[in-house]
Formats: sequence, structure tokens, C-alpha cells
Amino acid sequence: MKKNTDIKSYSYSPATPRSPPMDPRIWSKLPPETLEYILSFLPLKTFLNLRSTCKGFWSLIFSPSFISKHSSLSSSSSSSPFSSFLLLSHPQFHRHFPLYDCTLGTWRNISLSLSDSPHSFPSFTTLVSSGGLFCLTDSTSCSLLVCNLLAKSSRKIQYPSFSLHLEHLTFVTTPTGYTIFVLCSQSASNCAFVYDSNVQTWKRFHGFGPVLGDNHHQQGVFYNGGLYFATPEPFSVVIFDLESGRWERPVGELPSQLTFVRLVSDGEGKLYLVGGVGNNGISRSIKLWELGGDGNWVEVQSLPDLMCRKFVSVCYHNYEHVYCFWHEGMICICCYTWPEILYYLVSRRTWHWLPRCPSLPLKCSCGFKWFSFVPKLYASV
Repeated sequence: MKKNTDIKSYSYSPATPRSPPMDPRIWSKLPPETLEYILSFLPLKTFLNLRSTCKGFWSLIFSPSFISKHSSLSSSSSSSPFSSFLLLSHPQFHRHFPLYDCTLGTWRNISLSLSDSPHSFPSFTTLVSSGGLFCLTDSTSCSLLVCNLLAKSSRKIQYPSFSLHLEHLTFVTTPTGYTIFVLCSQSASNCAFVYDSNVQTWKRFHGFGPVLGDNHHQQGVFYNGGLYFATPEPFSVVIFDLESGRWERPVGELPSQLTFVRLVSDGEGKLYLVGGVGNNGISRSIKLWELGGDGNWVEVQSLPDLMCRKFVSVCYHNYEHVYCFWHEGMICICCYTWPEILYYLVSRRTWHWLPRCPSLPLKCSCGFKWFSFVPKLYASV
């Protein structure tokens, strides 16, 4: 019996047909706004790797339309493309700022440098930060510098008047830009100046009644459309309405027996008060309050006794050196004379000390200034 030795060949086609190659006659004529929209869906790290392929992709970083598209998509995402950092400024680090990575819980070997800015700013005197941007002042040139060190972009802003001595510099970012607030109390008529980045002009408001003192480490706090300030003794809270330029006082009273008062806003509708409680300027405890809907302060937490003793000994009861700020769910309490941060983790309702920067020498003078730094490539100057 003859065996059938014929071998039949079968060809298998894939279930889905192969996509045809991109026709350059079509894709090369793609409208620029459509291409920007497509690229805005890329993760930021992927786009940063892609930008070196051509000048067109590189220029998109500085395109306002692409920045707005990418920022709106990034804000809807739950994960940020970068870590968040606490930045340390100290005379020991000339124009360089060590970074503490709050995501990894460790100090990073990298640091930011003002030399990354395209403008030369050799002698700045004040540094504040908000929303991924930094604002510096230089009295010698009578100007401010707003810079995004990540995007290497900056803007130089002249003082509203060359004869002014600026006080209580407050820098606040919003989804549409930023606002700069300063006081001038050395002229015959006290006045406040507000700079709006959207119109790039200063607005002057004459006269202000409250006495804010000379604590230059604590800036105003943005909350509910106004800037909130704490006054020296007798302690009170005053509000500057950014639209009308009027000074107001809230109805609610502050807690009793306060030795110092600092305000912190989370940027999402909550205002906190950090204060010492005691007598004759000596704090026996440190507490945290939240502003309630009825305008009264509601106690949230007290600092544990052992941590309170350490903080009070650090300050030597000189609370002019104490300042506070909000950073990614943390209320940070700092002292100008101490290299550590005391912070309250709101979600866990727990207190912690931030580890000391290993780059600092064991013996170093005062001048420790901390900032919240959340890198944002699309933060426009």
C-alpha cells in the first residue's frame, strides 16, 4: 500500500491585519494644533526624551498652548511626573539648594542652582516659592526675578517704585498665573502693591491700618480670595482682599493665652493656625487649630510633650524666628536658627522631625530657610 508522502503547506494570516505604514504625504501636513494635542497625551518623561529628535518638539516646551494642554491633562492624573521636595536655603550653600525628596523620604544628591536661570541675579536678598516657581528680590537693582528652574525660564520685574523698601513679600500662584504682594511703610502714606502676572502690571492700594510687625520670615497666606496675616501682640488676624484692596478683620476670636501665631493654608479651602499656649511669652504647649465654617477656631492637635520641649528649647522663646508653610499634606513648622523641620502629617494626624541635611557641617550658624518645591514644567513665568 502506497503511503501518501505529499506535504500540504498552510499559510496562517494574523487575526488582525498589519497597520499600513504612515504616509508622509498625510502626516507631514498635520495641523500643528492637532500634533500638539496628540503629544500632550504623552507622559512628561517620555516627551522629555522625545524633544531631542527635532527642534519643533523642543520648542513645544515653551509653547503656551502646549503647556496649557499638558497641564490640564497632568492635573487630572492622580500621579505627578516628579517627586515633591523640601528645599533648604542656607549661607553655607551659596546659590545652591539641597533637596529632600518627600516621596522617597531621603536627601537627594542633586541640588538646584540659580545659575540655571537665564538671568544673572548675583545678589538676591529674599527668596520665596509657590507652585513650582521661585521669586527673588534684589534691592541693588530694584527688581524681582520669577523663575522656573526646571524649564529654565524667568521673568525680571521692576519694583513699582525705585524708592521703595519692600516688606512682607508674598508670592502666590494660581491656575492662571501668579500674584506678588508687597507693603511699603516708609513713605508718607502707607500703601500696598499687587502685581498680576496676567496683565503684567502693578496696582497700588493706599493706606492700611494693621500693624504687621517686622517678621520677614513669614509671608501672607492665600485663602478664600484674600491674603491672611497674623499681627504681633495683641494677636489678631487681618485680611487683605486682593480684588478690592481693603483690609478686613474676621469675626471669630483667636484662642486664649497665645504666645505666638502662624497661619497655614492647604490651598484647597482649609486654613490652619499654629500657636504656642502659655504665659508671659513662654510656651507650655504648641497646638494646631482649623478655621471652622462659623469663623471660629477648632482645636485639631497638640504637639506631644517631648517634641514640644525640644522645639521650645530650639527657639529659646524667640518666636520671631518661627515660620510655617504647607507642603503636600504636611504642615511644616521651622525655626530660622535650627536645621530641622517639625511637621504635622494631616492624613495620619502624627508629628515628625525631618532628618538633618547631611551636607551641613555639625557647627553652622543660623539662616535656615525652608521652602516647598513641587516641580512643574508647565508653570509659566
